[in-house]
Amino acid sequence: MKLTGNLLIGAREVVASAGHMQALNPATNTRMAPDFAFGGPEEVDRAAHLADEAFDSYNSTSLTVRAAFLERIADGLDANAGVLSERAALETGLPAAQLAGEVTKSATQFRQFAEVVRQGRFRQATVDPAQPERAPRPRMDHRMQKIGIGPIAIFGASNFPISYSVAGGDTASALAAGCPVILKAHNAHPGASEIQGRIIQQAVRDAGLHEGVFSMLRGDGNAIGEALVDHPLVKGVTFTGSEAGGMALYRRAQLREDPIPVFTEMTSVNPTFVLPHALAARGAAIGDGFAERMLVNVGQACLKPAILLAVDGAGYDELRQAMSARVTAMHARTMLTPAISLAYRRGLERHYAAGAETIAAGVGPAREWDGQAFLFEVDGSRLLEEPALLDEVFGPAAMLVRVADSDQLLAIARRFRGQLSATMHLESADHALAAHLLPMLERRTGRIVINAFAHPQEVSYASIHGGPFPATSDSRFTSVGMSAIERFLRPVTYQGFPDALLPEALRHGNPLGLWRLTDGQLSMN
Repeated sequence: MKLTGNLLIGAREVVASAGHMQALNPATNTRMAPDFAFGGPEEVDRAAHLADEAFDSYNSTSLTVRAAFLERIADGLDANAGVLSERAALETGLPAAQLAGEVTKSATQFRQFAEVVRQGRFRQATVDPAQPERAPRPRMDHRMQKIGIGPIAIFGASNFPISYSVAGGDTASALAAGCPVILKAHNAHPGASEIQGRIIQQAVRDAGLHEGVFSMLRGDGNAIGEALVDHPLVKGVTFTGSEAGGMALYRRAQLREDPIPVFTEMTSVNPTFVLPHALAARGAAIGDGFAERMLVNVGQACLKPAILLAVDGAGYDELRQAMSARVTAMHARTMLTPAISLAYRRGLERHYAAGAETIAAGVGPAREWDGQAFLFEVDGSRLLEEPALLDEVFGPAAMLVRVADSDQLLAIARRFRGQLSATMHLESADHALAAHLLPMLERRTGRIVINAFAHPQEVSYASIHGGPFPATSDSRFTSVGMSAIERFLRPVTYQGFPDALLPEALRHGNPLGLWRLTDGQLSMN
């Protein structure tokens, strides 16, 4: 697939209006052709008007047509897996084989959401039939379904250049909900973004949909993102990145004349609690497994387990040694961007300043933007005194906390802010302590893991990738899994409608064969 560097606005390719950039190969620190176009507010306005024009027809497409469209995108990803993973590898420093797996994950997500659409349960069709004889006042016929909220602005992430980027889960779930997408591509991987954008653009064309269903923009600095959030035709925003970036967008969206939802996925240290009997039984295995998952993707994963807490006692030394051995053997690897590499180094300095002790370091960097692995250790009392030690360091570093006793473990658990996940390693003899810890974790995260690790995560109907602030800006929703579609839906009631004017999902006789809530009972009536 030939890269032009142009913006993709509807069916058109649009040249730069605000300058250019070239992709950086972070492993070699060299620039790569072609020149990629930057746009500005004018391009945002063009894309937003196209998306608004597309909304009514796309939101009312049949479930069959919409599902087939999502499957076309999945097929396009599969057909271009090689070229996409190879380009993404050049732009990120990540292995091409790993990125090929990311392509497969993205294609799978589109197919999963196609099935969600076909099933139609996301409509949450509800029927309260008329009761003309009811006294003292008759009841009119009431029917409710959920529809898309409108055009969605999606900010592509840096750390997963495919599955959280242009063809990622946010795009799949927004399109599944019936919402046109305006995608702001991340400048860390512009070539990979263009390939994905062209796949979606071609699927729109092949499906015979309005061209405004999808556009892809790119810009320099904050101006284009601010223009997207400010545009009155944009009705929702998703963002994956730093707490500072996510909250800037969130606050801006609330200051609009018509405030809109911003669904952010921001920061998390995904704490791991190793309870005493599990520590004694398998401390070394837990320590090795934790360190192995911490180092995946050069520590640049939102679900990276970053803090491990264990009560000092039998098995602690074995756990510590296993973690140290894994980290010491790790060679420094290229980080995604120079900015991420520099931020990682600043994060390490914050840990040093807060009193964390380095107990293991990996092989040092060979290239400018390599990230060296580190393992820190603190005792529980120090952690309670220094809340900065609970902050995320995005990169291949983790912290081991030597906890004095179970009371201190529970006290530390209360100090954590919102998290994407939390983990407990336990044996049956640990259940009493786990029962005390569990409600604390439930208040602080959307996903609790037992005897495994936070990363990776399944993409399924039961998946939750969310949690209280600052993990996300709205703990009621997930950005991963089939229920991610719920972010982009709102309910509409149709009262007293003739059958011919009702949406297909709500018509008499249930022509789509959907499960519906009729007079409070779930049925296919």
